[in-house]
Amino acid sequence: MTLLDGNALAGRLDDLLGWDATASGVRCTHCGLTGLLATATVYASAMGIVARCRGCDAVLLTVVDGPDGRSWLALSGVSAVEMHRA
Repeated sequence: MTLLDGNALAGRLDDLLGWDATASGVRCTHCGLTGLLATATVYASAMGIVARCRGCDAVLLTVVDGPDGRSWLALSGVSAVEMHRA
């Protein structure tokens, strides 16, 4: 398992969402900490990616890629995402 910061999510989330979500603010459902997704602690392995809150270590989001080209994104620990208008 590789330990990274939230910037490691930039390319993958752009692929899935069509925008760089790491520059967006998020709020942790568990502790209420707000900050840029880029500041999250990210664990990456062959099984997928897990981003954890830097305040309480709760899971913010997970990304899992299936063998058939489908992907699953869960934002289970994010209670809000700051959206930017172009």
